[in-house]
Amino acid sequence: MLAMLDYPKTEQHPAFTVSLKVNFESSLPQESFGVKFVGSEGTMTTGYNEVTLSRRPRETEPGYTIDTFPKAVQEEYKRQYYSKYPKKRPDADSMRPDTDEKFVPPPGSDAHLLHHQNFYAAVRAGRPSIEDAVFGLRAAGPALLTNVSYFERRVCGWDPQAMQPV
Repeated sequence: MLAMLDYPKTEQHPAFTVSLKVNFESSLPQESFGVKFVGSEGTMTTGYNEVTLSRRPRETEPGYTIDTFPKAVQEEYKRQYYSKYPKKRPDADSMRPDTDEKFVPPPGSDAHLLHHQNFYAAVRAGRPSIEDAVFGLRAAGPALLTNVSYFERRVCGWDPQAMQPV
C-alpha cells in the first residue's frame, strides 16, 4: 500500500508530501523497519536501531539522467538543452563524492526499550513525555486514515489543525 499525504504550506513549514509505503508480506527472512526522509541534499533512513545519512551530489548538466535513452535521443536532448542553457563548468556540488554516514548505537542499546522506559518514567513522574498526545494524534491520524482509504476504496482528507478527518 502506498499513501501520499500532501501538506499545504503553513506559517511553521513549507508545503511538502509524505509518502507512506507498507508491504504486509515483505518476503524478507527478517522483518525490517524504517522511515526514509528524502531531501534536496540527501536521504536519511532510520532502521530499527540505526540511522543512515546518504548524500549524493547533484547531477551535472543537463540535470537529468538521460543515459537510459538511445544515443540519438540523448544527443538531441543535449542539443536542445544547451541551446536554451549555455554550457558551464561543473560546480563544486557535482564534484563531491557520494557519502554514507551511519549511526549505530553502542552494543546492548535498544531503542524500543528506551522508548518504553521514557514513556513509563513520564507517566510515573506525572510529567509530559517527549511525544505528547497531540504529537501522537497528528502522527497516527493520517496513518490510520490510509487504512480507511484502502479498505473503503476512497480518498480521505485530514485537517491537521482540527486534527480530524474531513
